[in-house]
Amino acid sequence: MDSRHDREPSLRERKKRETRQRISDIATGLIGERGFDAVTVAEIARAAGVSPMTVFNYFPSKEDLFLDRIPEAAALFAAAVRDRAPDEPPLAALRRLALRLLEERHPLGGVGDTFADFWRIVADSPALRARAREGVEEVEEALTGAFGEAGVADPELWAALTMAAYRTVFTASVRRLLAGDPVAEVARDHRERLEAAFATLQRVAPPRSSGERRPLP
Repeated sequence: MDSRHDREPSLRERKKRETRQRISDIATGLIGERGFDAVTVAEIARAAGVSPMTVFNYFPSKEDLFLDRIPEAAALFAAAVRDRAPDEPPLAALRRLALRLLEERHPLGGVGDTFADFWRIVADSPALRARAREGVEEVEEALTGAFGEAGVADPELWAALTMAAYRTVFTASVRRLLAGDPVAEVARDHRERLEAAFATLQRVAPPRSSGERRPLP
């Protein structure tokens, strides 16, 4: 049976999360001011009051200091499938997540008032662009696992299709933000394109079968 202790992180876990967030926030601020290549891990560590080794205990690479939400993205997408209601199809759960992230103006939602500056830094750095592509692959791998646990037929295929649809909508909106389009207008179109993308996925999903592994939706 779950207890309050089971549901909430321990003091040690909370302190680790706070330290990780502080390091990431400082890195983002320094990189935002001077550019990714101009800032060293040693400088970030000094500003955060920790050692470079401590920084790498929390982040595998310098790129992960700036693109620090990749693990969160993988966890959110996988959890949307794993934790959905028994009668909710996986695609419906993922659609709900995508729309919620957009409505909250979450950094993983694609559209926000300050997102253009962030993505301009990514666009200007080959290292960050490469890490962002790897991040998409990591989210896709996590989604493949969640689909497999849910008994979805061809989980690798459906994870790839879902991520391709989401990435297409996401990157189109980022380009528009970088071009200076109004955030409210981009957000409205982003929502419409998300709805269309998931509707398309649902249309091409095969019908349910009586087999052990269930096709989508």
